[in-house]
Amino acid sequence: MTQEDGELDSLVRKRIRALRVAQGWSLDELAARARLSPSTLSRIETGRRRLALDQLATLARALDTSIDQLVETAADEVISSPVIDAAHQLMRWPVRADPGMTVVRQRMTEPPPDNPARMRAHPGREWLVVLSGTAALLLGNRRFRVETNQAAEFPTMLPHAIGAEGGPCEILGIFDRDARRGHQSGESAGDAAGPSQ
Repeated sequence: MTQEDGELDSLVRKRIRALRVAQGWSLDELAARARLSPSTLSRIETGRRRLALDQLATLARALDTSIDQLVETAADEVISSPVIDAAHQLMRWPVRADPGMTVVRQRMTEPPPDNPARMRAHPGREWLVVLSGTAALLLGNRRFRVETNQAAEFPTMLPHAIGAEGGPCEILGIFDRDARRGHQSGESAGDAAGPSQ
């Protein structure tokens, strides 16, 4: 076993223990969920037993995570800077967790469009967090008020639009790859209103 392999092995064992403790589970509780004996789990966590792939898969399921997340090595890049989109008055951050995910910070001053024809629908999923003010989310034929520190999540196949309600608001929009692509195609078609408008 190389030094790098040994470091990864140690990291995985620490993550298993940390996830168990974060859930508030004893060795007995996680062992029961993973269908292992408590002594086997204890030896896995402490490094006194080899960690087999089938046990790793079982423990990942029991901890509601994936093998990829258990074995992921530390990223060198912790801090990222936004890309400024001056044309649309947006700041965008790439999200490393899922290829194609994008985070957009946007200040909105106008209410959502009254015209249903201006609502978008496209494949994907979108999340938004209101940083300040109140946002109005039109989703199909429903209208939602999303206030400061509240979040909304919705499939973008529903016609949708977002705007300010009662004054300016600032939001973080989070788009999966398909939602981002849907918004980019709307922007390239000459709609400079930005995401979800």
